Amino acid sequence: MTQTPLAVVVKGWPRLSETFIAQELVALEEAGLRFDIWSLRHPTDVKTHPLHDRLRAKVRYLPEYLRDDPARVAAAREAAQSMPGYAQAFDAFERDLARDDTPNRRRRFGQACVMAHELPADTRGIYAHFLHTPSSVARYAAILRDLPWGFSAHAKDIWTSPEWELREKLDPATHGAAFGATCTEFGAKHLRDLAADPGRIDLVYHGLDLSRFPDAPIRATRSPAAPFQMMSVGRMVEKKGFDNLIDALALLPKTLDWHWTHIGGGTLSDEMKKRARDHGINDRIIWRGACDQPEVIAEMRKADLFVLPSRIAKDGDRDGLPNVLMEAASQKLPILSTPVSAIPEFIDSGVSGILSDDAPAALAGAMQDFAADPDLGPRLAEAAHTRLHAEFTMAPGIRQLHQRLGAMLALTA
Repeated sequence: MTQTPLAVVVKGWPRLSETFIAQELVALEEAGLRFDIWSLRHPTDVKTHPLHDRLRAKVRYLPEYLRDDPARVAAAREAAQSMPGYAQAFDAFERDLARDDTPNRRRRFGQACVMAHELPADTRGIYAHFLHTPSSVARYAAILRDLPWGFSAHAKDIWTSPEWELREKLDPATHGAAFGATCTEFGAKHLRDLAADPGRIDLVYHGLDLSRFPDAPIRATRSPAAPFQMMSVGRMVEKKGFDNLIDALALLPKTLDWHWTHIGGGTLSDEMKKRARDHGINDRIIWRGACDQPEVIAEMRKADLFVLPSRIAKDGDRDGLPNVLMEAASQKLPILSTPVSAIPEFIDSGVSGILSDDAPAALAGAMQDFAADPDLGPRLAEAAHTRLHAEFTMAPGIRQLHQRLGAMLALTA
């Protein structure tokens, strides 16, 4: 029987909006690491990514809500009480509950009991994607089974989690992680400032597996009078800034024959479509909804400009370094974005793209600059493509992560 020494906790599997996780796990599996996936939620996406079909790991689904499977939860809670770390795990849970008494917090401990009860006997460590809910489940389960655990942090999980919770998950004295990885220098600095041992936090860029992408197309020089095709990929949520972008599109001169395609779902989809109708510009917009990778690449190869007007949401949520920017660069599609979070770690404004203020007037001005100067976009796109290949490929990060996980598993070998 093949050993599965690692348990990987994710929010949901498969999720089209989290292909960076699928990319990482496929690469780790191909590098020889064996693991099971433990998903806190059942899938809701209709479409999947080709990467999901490549993963051979077994996927196990925890009860999304404890009421969904009371017998399974009850059996796990009873079994947990005889585990070596039950007293410490329950104490950690009660301390967390005193500061955050919510149904979500209670659900985390119940899911952790189920996971700890059902983990294969040869499991030697737990690794969670995202530092909020998945890491809470991983931490409680690790304490119950006396196992080391680690995490990969991204964006929302860093910036919307309370400081006390981050500090405890980063401190070995409070059953914190053996190591943590995060995908931006911006996020790594923040976590290192909170960590009892900053050396436990690694910067691991997701990078891009360029073998999954076709070579960049040969793009003909566009005439300033030709239709100007723009596109965006991203969920319709506050931090993506699509309301500002729609307002910006409405400011473009009527003499400019522009068109914009949006790919992605999200809770604000209906609101954004109404905003476009109210501006009288909906006839210039194509709403594609969720698309798979081949569809996204096909749109990128037709477009003249990729726009992502990221911003900081009211609750502190923000992007890290969106993979879709690297995907656009792989197709030599010029990029217009904003200097939020780690985006400047990839896009050097004026060199490999343009980073604009997210105010509608500023975005509209930048779009007009691209439309008016057919040489601007290709020059910036060429530089972004070169930087992607030189500094943002997937392999170095996978080697680093594989070493960290191997060291963690060796703690219980």
